[in-house]
Amino acid sequence: MTATGLACSSCGIELPQNAKFCLDCGAAVSTAAKPAEYKQVTVLFADVVHSMDIAAAVGAERLREIMADLADRCAAVVRRYGGTVDKFTGDGIMAVFGAPIALEDHAIRACLAALGVQEEAKRLAVDVAERDGVDLQLRVGLNSGEVIAGEIGSGPFGYTAVGEQVGMAQRMESVAPPGGVMLTASTVRLVEGAATLGDSELVQIKGANEPVVAHRLLSVHERQPAITHAESTLVGRRWEMSAVEGLLERAIDGHGAAVGVVGSPGIGKSRLVREVTAKAAARNVEVFNAFCESHTKQIPFHAVARLLRAATGVEGLDATAARAHIRDRNRDADPEDLLLFDDLLGIADPDMALPKIDPDARRRRLTALVNTAALARENPAVYVIEDAHWIDEVSESMIADFLTVIPQTPKLVLITYRPEYRGALSQVADAQTIALAPLRDSETAALVSELLGPDPSVRGLAQTIAEKAAGNPFFAEEMVRDLAERGVLSGHRSAYLSTAEVAEVTVPATLQATIAARIDRLNPKAKRTLSAAAVVGSRFGLDLLTVLGTGPVVADLVSAQLIDQVSFTRQPEYVFHHPLIRTVAYQSQLKSDRAELHRRVADAIESRDPASADDNAALIAEHLEAAGDLQAAYGWHMRAATWATNRDIAAARLSWERAQTIADALPADDPGRAAMRIAPRTMLCGIAWRAHMDVAGARFDELRELCTAAGDKASLAIAMAGLVIDHAFRDRVREASQLASEAMALIESIGDPTLAVGLSLGPIYAKLESAELSDVPAGHSGLSTWPTVTRLKATSFSGLR
Repeated sequence: MTATGLACSSCGIELPQNAKFCLDCGAAVSTAAKPAEYKQVTVLFADVVHSMDIAAAVGAERLREIMADLADRCAAVVRRYGGTVDKFTGDGIMAVFGAPIALEDHAIRACLAALGVQEEAKRLAVDVAERDGVDLQLRVGLNSGEVIAGEIGSGPFGYTAVGEQVGMAQRMESVAPPGGVMLTASTVRLVEGAATLGDSELVQIKGANEPVVAHRLLSVHERQPAITHAESTLVGRRWEMSAVEGLLERAIDGHGAAVGVVGSPGIGKSRLVREVTAKAAARNVEVFNAFCESHTKQIPFHAVARLLRAATGVEGLDATAARAHIRDRNRDADPEDLLLFDDLLGIADPDMALPKIDPDARRRRLTALVNTAALARENPAVYVIEDAHWIDEVSESMIADFLTVIPQTPKLVLITYRPEYRGALSQVADAQTIALAPLRDSETAALVSELLGPDPSVRGLAQTIAEKAAGNPFFAEEMVRDLAERGVLSGHRSAYLSTAEVAEVTVPATLQATIAARIDRLNPKAKRTLSAAAVVGSRFGLDLLTVLGTGPVVADLVSAQLIDQVSFTRQPEYVFHHPLIRTVAYQSQLKSDRAELHRRVADAIESRDPASADDNAALIAEHLEAAGDLQAAYGWHMRAATWATNRDIAAARLSWERAQTIADALPADDPGRAAMRIAPRTMLCGIAWRAHMDVAGARFDELRELCTAAGDKASLAIAMAGLVIDHAFRDRVREASQLASEAMALIESIGDPTLAVGLSLGPIYAKLESAELSDVPAGHSGLSTWPTVTRLKATSFSGLR
């Protein structure tokens, strides 16, 4: 993606060749090649309008100068927002946000970069117009979705992104107006509420039969995206709400407090804060917010400036009015301190020189001014710092100092952050900490029920969503939203209908990016461990990870709350902290890479304990099936079913059904397909009476057709005998007797005495039950089972259950 193919594994910024440390965050640089993987990204294409006309007007050398200057400016903007330049196209650039390092806000960053690129192009256009007399303009297009990102070939092509999403971004650029930015619907969904967009347009693009929907990007908001939909009822947070409300009451009475609200992404930190601030606002308590964002982490004073602009009331005022307002509220402040404060708030007078002091002294003087103003303010207030894990270092230090005076004021400070954050705002003396745990199953079910509504058609979906969400309310809401956008759900919130009999509940792009960003912050060894564990299963030990050659590193994964240790014996075992973490770690790997790992896991399970191969047959079969080795998987499923027949009939049934599915999926010209389709169906019919499954009708008729076509009388006889017993158990005496007659005739026609004795028990019992024993021919070989039948008759056949 860069000219060198080198990027920081910590922050994703491009690095020069031979760099040992990141020039932005200081992290040590690893030059190990990154494996190709699936990524949720936003792709940006920028292209010069009428570049050939410009070339004709200025000549090749001057064109090269213009394009080089433009490329440098665009690349700087892309890097500023955490993107990587994939390539220079001759008259433009392609950039990607979200690879090689996943970014949960990749679409917003790309939008900010697109607007920044246009601003740089306009600045350069002024110089070009004055010198060359030509009009330099850019078109920019954005598209979001899944791509494969990684090294291409063995030559100098380097790291890049491939997939249809890349082409769609280029198509968006082609329909953008000169000087404008055009977004696809997929990008619009990700920036909804955070950006100002033009009206939807239907645009015709190359390669599409029908026009596609696009929006022009006008601006990106500096504030947190607004809630654009009705919120569901807050569930499972009664104790937490009570605790914070109590602290709010104390703050209003003059005993201020700082509260840290900590929890994993989507667990409900922001929602809890919104509930508290709504209650504060209802009591006429002022609320001031600052939202930290991942792309502003390296901008000094960014978070504290936002908070102070809100708290001082200068938001929306022009610079002159804002300076007057500040001086009116701070009459006794040092004039030099006020100049520094103006600069912090972004309202400085350009004609006034700032005091020449070092950065530490500047921070101390500003902190003193803010604390003095806070102590002088008598009205109750609530300050909110959201997502402090992304706070810039200077803001963190200033706010930490500000919190030391809060207990002496009528103020409540709410700080939200994720568990991995260990900064100063998580260690404030005398602060309260509220850790949000996942919702209980009943609470998650209640939330999903409210989101979907009561219609019977959504009951199955509700259960699946609740299971996948695993107590995370945002995850549940995003899955419902995704199903509605995909057309699986029709209607509206709390009154949905399911439009599909079977619908796959996938991981929405928003959740994939959020989880992938956490995974990509791991060091390479820990990430490889997590990827291998995702293939092994939801529960795993170190032995299989070691066999896979990952050199398992689990301590980092536990501390990052990606996995949890559940067994502390000599052979420790681990589970994924949330099911979707495993899903994202698994699905980000290329299918070919996953298949190879599955194959190696299957081999390892079989070879590490050959004596237990039958016990592990079902697990081996699953891995081989996932590896795409269907023939081998089929054999292991059949082996697993045989082993389980007299141990767990439900497990045996499942293995035969899996084998049946595999056989049905084989190519029609596979020479063994017919026999493979017959075998599991035969056993399912044969044990139907034990597994309490109804195989009469279409399922048995299908088997009869297969056996007839293949000339397989024995399999049909086995299935028929089992179905006779099933009819008898269900008190279908007439059906049992009729099928028994057919079964006995079929058994006799095979001419195998052993088979006849084994299969005649059920049919003869059915004839006895229907008082039609005389129908059995006197010389039928199955009559040797008569003593057994009469004994079972006395016990209503219960001995066979």
